[in-house]
Amino acid sequence: MEFIVAWLVETIGKLGYIGIVGLMFLESSFFPFPSEVVIPPAGYLASRGDMNISLVIVCGILGSLLGALFNYVLALWLGRPLLMRYGKYLFLPPERFSKVDNFFLDHGEISTFVCRLIPGIRQYISFPAGLARMNLFRFCFYTSLGAGLWVIILAYIGFIVGNNMDLVKQYSRHATLALFACITIIVFLYVRRYIRNHRHLAVRDQTGND
Repeated sequence: MEFIVAWLVETIGKLGYIGIVGLMFLESSFFPFPSEVVIPPAGYLASRGDMNISLVIVCGILGSLLGALFNYVLALWLGRPLLMRYGKYLFLPPERFSKVDNFFLDHGEISTFVCRLIPGIRQYISFPAGLARMNLFRFCFYTSLGAGLWVIILAYIGFIVGNNMDLVKQYSRHATLALFACITIIVFLYVRRYIRNHRHLAVRDQTGND
């Protein structure tokens, strides 16, 4: 891991901000390596004055968004026709597939935002969003919002602790636990609000019918 981090610091130092965009594109799309080994080294370079921390964050978000859009378009162009035709063999018949569509129509924003903050899931939430044809502007906005929060945290971890991968892992783990707690609260409040709104609608419809 130390070799990989040293290579990334050297690579980012040579390629600059384009390197951040490219590596985060890969991380957010299909290449299996964590953003924890990309953004903190860039934050470390910013602490030395070799890069600008604001541009590091912007490039990290841009790379994450481009990678997510790649998965979104891939699912939109290839995944949907294949699933509509062969989904029944994968236990995803058309009626269940329509439920996925309806779910993202109702809850696509919160799902996209929250899942961008969860390790191991953040790369893959773009696929169901693309399959359900989630509104592209909303997809980009909530993807950038979730990815941006994580990129900011990682950038400042690297800025503070430097090129110490053990400390980066430790601080990243603490940040992940804190985010899980925040996610739990956000989802709880969202579900409670959703249930309350549906109850109000049901009461209003019943009153109107009466």
